[in-house]
Amino acid sequence: MPESPREFSRGMIVLLAAASALGPVAMQIMLPAIPIVRETFDISTGTAQLTLSLSMFSIAVATLIYGPLSDRYGRRPIMLLGIAITVFGSALCMMAASIEWLIFGRIVQAAGGAVGLVLARAIVRDVYPADQAAGVIATLVMVMVIMPMLAPLAGGELMIRFDWHSIFYLVAAISLFLLLAMSRSLPETLQKQTPFSGVLSMLGGFVTLMRSRVFAAYALNVAFVSVMFFSFISAAPEIMVSVLKRPPNEYGYYFIMVPAAFMAGNYVTRWYSKSAGVNTLISRGAWLSISGISIALLLHLSGVHHPLALFMPVALTTFGNGISLPNAQAAAINEFPDMAGSASGLTGFLQMGFSAVAAQLVALLFNGTVYPMLLLMLAAALISMGCFYLARSA
Repeated sequence: MPESPREFSRGMIVLLAAASALGPVAMQIMLPAIPIVRETFDISTGTAQLTLSLSMFSIAVATLIYGPLSDRYGRRPIMLLGIAITVFGSALCMMAASIEWLIFGRIVQAAGGAVGLVLARAIVRDVYPADQAAGVIATLVMVMVIMPMLAPLAGGELMIRFDWHSIFYLVAAISLFLLLAMSRSLPETLQKQTPFSGVLSMLGGFVTLMRSRVFAAYALNVAFVSVMFFSFISAAPEIMVSVLKRPPNEYGYYFIMVPAAFMAGNYVTRWYSKSAGVNTLISRGAWLSISGISIALLLHLSGVHHPLALFMPVALTTFGNGISLPNAQAAAINEFPDMAGSASGLTGFLQMGFSAVAAQLVALLFNGTVYPMLLLMLAAALISMGCFYLARSA
C-alpha cells in the first residue's frame, strides 16, 4: 500500500487513465466496421447491431460486479483479471469465423474492459485524500472521453487500409500492453478487505434505492440522456454508409465534434455548478438537447442531407447532455450519501442497460432514413425531461 500520493508517478496515473478508457475504446472502435461486418456475414442490420448492444449490456452487468469483488479480494488482482479477460475476448473476435462467435467475443471483451471504469477511480480514492483525488479523477475522465472520441477515427482508418479484423488486433495489443505494465507497476491499494455480503444483500440495496421516487427519477433521467447518445452512435455509422453514401472512415472525422461538444458541456458545468445550481443546469441542458434533435429533424425534412446537417445539431444535443448528465448523476447519488457506491453502480447499470436496448431498437427500426434514429432520440430527450420534473415535484 503506498504511503502517500507521491508514490503514484505520472506514468501510473496515465496507465490508470488508459485502463478506465479501455472498455469505451473497445466498444466504440468497432462502430465504423458494423456495416462491413453486416456485409461480410450477409446478416441483417439488427443482427450486426448485437455486436454493439450486447457488449454494452455486458459492461452494464460487469460494472455491478467488479466493485464488490475488489473490496473483497483487492484492487490489483481484479484489475489484472479484467484486463486479461479483455485480451482473451479480443483474441476471440480476431479469430471469429461467424457472427455468433464475433458477438460472443465482443461480450467477453466488454466484460473485461469494464474493470477500468470501476477500479481506476477506486484506486485513486484509496491513495489520495479527497481534495487531491478530485484533480486526478478529472484527468481520468478527460482521457476516458478523449480516447473513445478518437477510437472510431482509428477504426475507420484501419478498415480502409486492412479489414475489420485489424481493429481487434489493435485492441488486443493495447490490452496486452496494459496487462504487462499493470502487473509490473500497479501496487495493491486496498487497506482493508470488506467481506462480500452476498448477491441478495446487494440486490436488496438496489431495491431500497429504486423505492425512492427522487432517486429513481434522477437515475432514469441519467439513463435516458445516455439513450440519446448511444442511439446516435449505434445508428450513425450505418446512416453514413447506406443513407449518405460516405466511406466508413469519414464517420470518425465527423464524430469528433460530438464528444468534443460533450466535453464543452462538462466545462460549462464545472464553471457554473455553484452559481446556477444542479436543477437549473439539468433543465437548461435538457432544452439544448431537445433543440439539437429538433434542428436535425427540420434540416432533413427540408431536404438537407449532408453529414454536417446531422452531426452539428447532434453536437448541440450532446453539449446539452454534457451539462445535464453530471448534474443528474450527482443529484441521484446525493439522495443516499451513505449508499453512494451502490447508487453510483445502479445508476451506471441503468445507463448502459437502457442504452443497450436503445441501440438494438434503433437498428430494428432502421428503414433507410435518419428518422427512426432522430425520433427515438427525441423521445428519449422528452422522457428524460419528464423524469427530471418528476424528481423536482417529489
